[in-house]
Amino acid sequence: MSNHRTGFRQRVLGGETLLGMFVNLGSPMAAELCGGAGFDWLVLDMEHGGLTEPTLLASLHAVAATPATAVVRVEEGTRLRIGRALDFGAPALMVPRVDSVAAAEQVVSYVRYPPLGTRGVALPTRGAGFGRLTHADVATAHELTCVFVQVESSTAVEQAAEIAALDGVDVLFVGPTDLSHALGVPGDIRDRGYLAAVERVGRAAADAGKQAGVLLWSADDVPAYRDIGYRLICLGSDGGHVVAGARAAAAALRAQLAG
Repeated sequence: MSNHRTGFRQRVLGGETLLGMFVNLGSPMAAELCGGAGFDWLVLDMEHGGLTEPTLLASLHAVAATPATAVVRVEEGTRLRIGRALDFGAPALMVPRVDSVAAAEQVVSYVRYPPLGTRGVALPTRGAGFGRLTHADVATAHELTCVFVQVESSTAVEQAAEIAALDGVDVLFVGPTDLSHALGVPGDIRDRGYLAAVERVGRAAADAGKQAGVLLWSADDVPAYRDIGYRLICLGSDGGHVVAGARAAAAALRAQLAG
């Protein structure tokens, strides 16, 4: 297996501050560009982004050619979606809407081969190294995969400590849009209730020896989240950065013409 796969989970659980971004456009070339831009990890987003299975595979190849590690956000936490991403060779997974301990237990089960879980055993897949993973390796293969579960509801916040305590859950990842809406303060990430929830998630992860992660809307917020224990810090997306860059270029040109 590649160094991307074998090293990322150890870096996460070792407490490194690792910087990421979302890749939503469904373009392997965009994924490769972002992978070489200085980020430690990229979220290949199949929940809300434009990725399909063919572009996912191509994007995994593209990111593997860069220093970054790919984290595949699956559409939902089902056995089929998680299994397909792993069979394609995802080094890490992000699972949306993990709203309870029971849901988190299912996610962990889907990541692990029997007897510890319910992942289907297919050794000729890319995720199994096209046969390099042997029957003797199956029982511990999950130790190579870093698992992010998303905290996006009040129930998930309430059960954060129990979710973080599960063996096989490595990162509690806050989705600010869904969480703020769920808490009744849509988009207000300065609300006291929202901030209290974020702090609670950070404490839950730390108390369990796990890590907390978050998608930020501004780099100015990095120090505040770092100070409450967040180590997996994500900023923006490929599409967002393209839009921002294009708008800035157009504005600069118009300013020159107006002058």
